[in-house]
Parts: sequence; structure tokens; C-alpha cells
Amino acid sequence: MTAIKPAVLIFICFMLFHGFVAALNCTSPTPDSLFNALEKELFPKKLVRPVERFSDPINITIGITLVGILGVDEKAQTVTTVLWQVLEWDIAGLSWDEKECGTTRVSVPRETLWVPDVHITEFMAEDNSPKTPYVYLYNTGHVYDDKPVRVVSSCRLEIYSFPFDIQNCSLTFGSYLHFATDIRMIHSRSSEEILAESRDVLETNGEWELADISIARSTLALEAGSYSEIKYFVILRRRPILYVVNLLIPSCFLITVDLFSFLLPPKSVDRSSFKMTLILGYTVFLLIMNDLLPATGETTPLISIFFSLTLALMVASLLETVFITNIQLSSSEYSAAPHWLSVLVLRYLAVVVCLPQQKKSNRITVFINSSTGEPAMNSSITNITASHLQSIYGDTTPVKPPPPGPPEPELDELRKLSRDLMAIRHQLNKYFQGTNTSQEWQMIGIVIDRLLFILYIVFIVASFFTITCIWIWNNSYAA
Repeated sequence: MTAIKPAVLIFICFMLFHGFVAALNCTSPTPDSLFNALEKELFPKKLVRPVERFSDPINITIGITLVGILGVDEKAQTVTTVLWQVLEWDIAGLSWDEKECGTTRVSVPRETLWVPDVHITEFMAEDNSPKTPYVYLYNTGHVYDDKPVRVVSSCRLEIYSFPFDIQNCSLTFGSYLHFATDIRMIHSRSSEEILAESRDVLETNGEWELADISIARSTLALEAGSYSEIKYFVILRRRPILYVVNLLIPSCFLITVDLFSFLLPPKSVDRSSFKMTLILGYTVFLLIMNDLLPATGETTPLISIFFSLTLALMVASLLETVFITNIQLSSSEYSAAPHWLSVLVLRYLAVVVCLPQQKKSNRITVFINSSTGEPAMNSSITNITASHLQSIYGDTTPVKPPPPGPPEPELDELRKLSRDLMAIRHQLNKYFQGTNTSQEWQMIGIVIDRLLFILYIVFIVASFFTITCIWIWNNSYAA
């Protein structure tokens, strides 16, 4: 029994210190000798993880470099990028002597080694990047796997602030099958180093630019087990100059022209035709530039709301111009304005738009009514009899009327002339009453025209302020 114990101890120590493969022995420092040793000791064991014990996890060090931003599809909610992906791991127990084998590093076919099944969780399409069939194998057992990857990944795109939007897309690297007890993901470099190198080698200079990259380690916990993952947050910023020049500036020009069209007098100029031409031009402009706007069913971009409000204001200004023109030409045929409309527009809105309230006329028509039997024709007319005239002139002595004499033709003619004057006065009163109604309607139209003009100015100023603030926020994003 005592003779067996040393042998058992020696065997146990040999098993503990003997790794996945033994140290390679090269017969000569030539490639043939090294590859023969690898084919004998390493390549047949590519089917299992290169660890000493099954309970030992293998550390996979990952590093990426962003070399291209090919495009962003807002409708499909995908981002297409090109990465350099570097995976590094160690084969337990593998080593060889540099002098004995003649080199410290050799490239071997990828199929001859165990390669971790690292994939991207957000992957949405097949990788059609060029294949690299070789990896580097060092004399310390370290494996270096570097390859390009074309990634079409899903990303939740927020386009509300288009074209001044910033997108935060994640790329999650982890094993597809192995749990965290088998494979642990470790990032090789800091986010600052990755960002600096990516900016140096970034080949594309299109619509999007790289704003920032951040790293976070995470664990995906499921019922069967947990998975070790490394998550990279790639922050992209859109270059808005193209959209500002092609969308915002022409739209601002058109709405400014429509704003100054309020200065055209509707009496002498056909303002409605001018506004109709502007609406037609703006509609054609939106149809031509529709391809530049992002298409997504989740969020409506703020720029689309701006275009809709601009078109709505143009249509409202056209309808208001039709109303004003109708008032200018046909207001004399209208009945009196409703009391509530007159109070709302002339008393309150006139103050808002800084228009002085129009004073009512105090004109009173005075005539002498020689016949007491004729009724008064208008409440605003004052009937003055002879006694009233007597009191006006200050004569207290009553004057007796002359005795009636025989009818004279001159007196009949005067009476006929008096009746004709009464008819003329009636027509004048109706004309002046219609003139007051027409002036009231015209004043209502002027107040509404001024109110829409002020709304136009407020809308333009608010839009300019909003666009400027969003643009400044977009450019001041800390990269």
C-alpha cells in the first residue's frame, strides 16, 4: 500500500500540470517540423474547448473597430456598418520553444482550431464580408483572430428631431450556445481607444458621422443558464446640411413670401391668385422632396409637422383673402354683423392686434315736420314743431298763425317739394345706415387679416428658434 501511494501522487500531479496539449517538441527549426508537431498534438483536439478541465471557463477577449457606416434604414429600423472584429483566447497547455521551432508565431487555418461561436445579437442579415481563412497562433498558446464583419443590425431609431437626430445603436457580442460558465467575454480596450482608432480609420464620409462609443458588460439570464456578453453602444449623428439646404431653407423662403403678401392691398391687387400660386408651388416642392423625408410608422418627424403647419397656414391665408375680398366688394349688401361677432372681433381681438376701436358716428338728422299727422320715419330723426322753433329763438310772445286763405298753387308746389325732399332723406338715411354696416364688416375683415399676419410672424419666429436650438444641441453633443 505504501508503494502505490507515490505512484498515485505522481499521476495526479502529472494530470494537474499537464494541460490541454503538451509542450511541442520540434525536431528542427523548420515549418515542417512545427506543423507536424501541431498536427500531432493540437489539430485533432479542435472539437472541444481548449481548457484543462470542463469546469474551467475560457476567457474570450474581444475588440472592435468601426471602419464604415454604410447606411441607416429608418423604415426597416436597421443600421449597416463594417467592423474589424478581433477575438483572442488561450489554448491551455500549448507552448513551444522559439529557438527549437524557429518562430514565435504561425498562421494556421481557422478550421483546424476550436473557434468560439461569438455572434452579434442584433444581427439581421447574412454577413457577406470577405472571409479570412487564417488565424495567428503564438508559441504561448495565444490565438489571435482578426476579421472584417459587415453588420446589418436592428436599431430603435428615433427620428422625431430629424434631420438633427442622434441615434444610439447597440452591438451585443456573446456566445450563441455556451453559458457564462464555459465562455466569459472580456473587452480588450477602453471606449476612448476604440473611438479614437475608429475615427482614424473611418472610410465613409456620408450622411452619418461617429459621435461616440461606449462599452458595458452584461449578462443574459435565462432559465437554462446565463450568457456572458459585451455590449457596445455606437452613437451616430446625422449631418443635417443637406436637409437644411434642400428642405428647410426653401420652405422658409416660400412662407416668408406668403407673409409679405399680406402687404398687398386686396382692393387693387388679386391677392388670392398670388396665394394660390404659392400653395401650388409649395405642394410641388413637397412632392419633389418627399424622398428625403424618413419613412417610419412609429414616430412623426418634427419637420413633417412643420411642413403640415406651413401648408395649413397658407390655406388659411388663402381662405381669409377670399373672405376679405368678398367683404371689400359685397359688404354693402350684408345685414348687420351679429352682436357676439362684433364684440369678439372689434372689442377684444382689435386690442390684441393693436388696432384702435372705431368710434360710432353721432350724426342726427333734423327736419321740420309741418304735418302732425305724419308719423316719424326713423327713431334717430328729431321732429321740430313751430313751438320748438319758437323756444329755440327765445321769443316768448306767441305768434298767431295767419287765417287760412284761399289755396294758392305756389303752396301746393312747396308741399310737393317737401314730400320729394322727405323721400330723398329716406334714401340718404338708408345709404348711411348701409355704409355703417359695410364699415363694420370691413373692420372685422381688417382685424382678422391683422390677426393672421401676427400668427404668421409668431409661427416663423417659433420655428426658427426651435430649429436653431435643436441644431445647437446636435452640434454640441459631447463626443
